[in-house]
Amino acid sequence: MRYPQSRENKGLRSQLALPARALRQVFQAGALMLATMAAAQATDIFANTDSCYVDGIDEKVRCGSVTVPENPNKPDGRKIDIQYVILPAIKNAEPGKALLGIAGGPGQSAIESAGYFDKLLTKTRQFRDILLIDQRGTGSSNILACDNMSPVDALAINDEAQDMVALTKECMDAQNADITQYGSLNAVTDFEAVRKAIGYEQLDVYGISYGTRMAQLYMRQYPETTATVTLDGVVPMQQNLIYIGDAIARATEIMLSDCEQNQACNQAFPELRAELETVSDHLAREPLQTQVNDPVAGEMTDLTLTRSKFLSAIRMALYAPNTRSLLPYAISQAAKGNYQPILGLYALTTDGAGIAMGMHASVVCGEDIPFVDEKAAEVANRTFVGGEMLRALSEICTIWQVPPVSVDFHQPVTSDIPTLLLSGEMDPATPPSWAELAKVQLTNAEHIVSPYAGHGTASQTCAHGLIATLVKDGSLENLDTECMERDTSRSFYLNANTVEPLANASNEE
Repeated sequence: MRYPQSRENKGLRSQLALPARALRQVFQAGALMLATMAAAQATDIFANTDSCYVDGIDEKVRCGSVTVPENPNKPDGRKIDIQYVILPAIKNAEPGKALLGIAGGPGQSAIESAGYFDKLLTKTRQFRDILLIDQRGTGSSNILACDNMSPVDALAINDEAQDMVALTKECMDAQNADITQYGSLNAVTDFEAVRKAIGYEQLDVYGISYGTRMAQLYMRQYPETTATVTLDGVVPMQQNLIYIGDAIARATEIMLSDCEQNQACNQAFPELRAELETVSDHLAREPLQTQVNDPVAGEMTDLTLTRSKFLSAIRMALYAPNTRSLLPYAISQAAKGNYQPILGLYALTTDGAGIAMGMHASVVCGEDIPFVDEKAAEVANRTFVGGEMLRALSEICTIWQVPPVSVDFHQPVTSDIPTLLLSGEMDPATPPSWAELAKVQLTNAEHIVSPYAGHGTASQTCAHGLIATLVKDGSLENLDTECMERDTSRSFYLNANTVEPLANASNEE
């Protein structure tokens, strides 16, 4: 048990000897001086930025960019602009510090996720600037987009029959970039260039999903400027992203088991496991072709439902408790021939999660696919989703050729920087065991597992408060983790409207 330390009052006695009025004047003068210094420092920080609006935030924030060589080994060659946004602290006591929020993917834009980061880090923003950088190849930092891989008619096309080689060639032809320069190592160098250009002395770092890989690289390469680190949904350096197929299977099994052990869910969907297998097997033999209401536009549209689309809908729904709670009903309805509920969940995937697929390929083809050994391939091929992912990425990487990173890249990070690792027990992408791998050589780290969270623990639990405490104290010592044990589970929907059984009614639409 930790006890609060007694205050040291030795130095206070001589001050108390002063008259009360003089003492107040001293304090007031000191406070004014500190406030003036803080304002001057803040002005310096924002000197090279502009006032701007970004999506998801009503107030004006600060925007800027830093020009860097596309190829760091050719400093006089082609240049690209790395765009960033600063969400200014409400009351900034330390203008020389900021929290760097790193998006996932790989391929998501941090700036386009500004509203998400602002909400997630509200407590931290009370006293600390939030710095968001569009990683090279994403958002507004020379994006490597592949719009042809996220078609507008996603419902109608047969995604399993697509020629990935041809699509990748088409995407590559559209790029105005040296695609070999958009991996994680160059990007972390960009992050440091942005820090220096703004003038921050130190960064607290928060990364989510793939962003945790970037956070680990930053703390490895720039330990002296890293104050604290939070890894949320951890991708350890030594883990290949292709293992995600196993993680999906694990989370699916937990969902099925939870329904079987829940009396109301099991009574409503007694054959759920068999129904999932039946629909999957049927779609494997022949995709369903029909017309449905577009879950976004609300208009009748053609649908080609493949096994890949069906299982992708399940996978994405597993990310968060509110969508996970809909899965038993949606799966059962699909087995009965009503595909509208599962399509509502599939709509979560049709924009590609905002991922710049070219940048995604530059990362995965240099950092993951070259290191898929026999064991990794065997694990991937245990499941349909894992096998399809390996097949598609392998085909993409035959065209999207980038040099592999060195073997040292995948060594675990060794550090004594205060590091908080967050996992959700139900995570279908980065299970808790991955965080344990990342933690193996972190000597000042704490790993907290939420029993009820999926992917992105801080947004689904009280962990956002723990992050604020870590950043404010610069230490793990005062984290009150008891709130992480609170039961925040979501009841399964038993019909289209409620989590309660309907009297004298079936669970069908």
